Amino acid sequence: MWVPLPLGERLWAEVGSPRRARRLGSSPRSRVWRVELSGTPAVVKQLIDGPGGAERYAREVAALTLASRVDPPVAPRLLGTDPDQRVLVLEYLDHQRPREDWVVAYAEALARLHASTGVEDTGVLPAWSGGPTRNDVDSFLRLAHALGVAAPRGVRAELDDLVSRLARSPGSALLHGDPCPGNDLHTSSGVRFVDFEQAALGDGLTELAYLRIGFPTCWCVTAPPRPLLKEAEVAYRAAWRQQTGRDVPDDLTDACAGWLLRGDALVERAKRETLDHLARIARRDWRWGTATARQRLTHRLGIVSQMTAHGGELEELGQLAAAMRENVLTRWPSLQPLPTRRQ
Repeated sequence: MWVPLPLGERLWAEVGSPRRARRLGSSPRSRVWRVELSGTPAVVKQLIDGPGGAERYAREVAALTLASRVDPPVAPRLLGTDPDQRVLVLEYLDHQRPREDWVVAYAEALARLHASTGVEDTGVLPAWSGGPTRNDVDSFLRLAHALGVAAPRGVRAELDDLVSRLARSPGSALLHGDPCPGNDLHTSSGVRFVDFEQAALGDGLTELAYLRIGFPTCWCVTAPPRPLLKEAEVAYRAAWRQQTGRDVPDDLTDACAGWLLRGDALVERAKRETLDHLARIARRDWRWGTATARQRLTHRLGIVSQMTAHGGELEELGQLAAAMRENVLTRWPSLQPLPTRRQ
């Protein structure tokens, strides 16, 4: 369906007259065009009507404004806005095919994005609220029971404590909210992130954990080879230290375990907060993007069991995760590991 370019006279006067508008692919929540403004390529993005449209627009504008502090840039420049039409005019970025070691540049840029905010920015964006709840704990333990795996006696207490720790985890980092392959543009001048509709302030470990746990909110799930994963995490920590003068905590166990508990991290956004997806996985599998739900779960169980193998606050969760993973692979032996290369 043809939709007119949503640029009013005021925005025209601000950014220039648009020419050669061409519609680009986008999520169902937005419309995106590539245009020329006074001969310079740009992107026009409109957040469409629907639940949360105004909030998503406000988050994106606020996040892009905060991210503009970073030099070299980690996001496109915001050239103009029209709040009434929920329109943003953005710098056009020429995306190039990512290199084989793309996660290293990705992680370095993610750290610089996270480091662009501090406690003084509290309230500019909502606090991150995507952590697990006690309902997630209940669902995870029901899944273990459905698989015929007995939960250690102390595991519920461990998981309840984990939920509490994550809920009070300090952090004022600028979180992208959905830092997936595809929302990172690899340009000749470095990685830039786009689509900040879910941006929030919180603990950067939440998104650094994406690399290990398998990009939990993403269509294009990837599990980088261990040497590359280590190099990427080192790059993140070095960039964070350079920007802030502080070290990133070494332990990602809580962040990864939090993603393991989230059944909503097995389905695309439109299907979240609708069903107990962990309960479904014992009865059937389904594909989302480059992997199935059972592939995603198996990977996460393996990561958490490895990270807790030497004891700690989640030792019994680690034992449970290992037993569940073994059960899953016995029941469904044809399950393949997650892709190691970006699709």
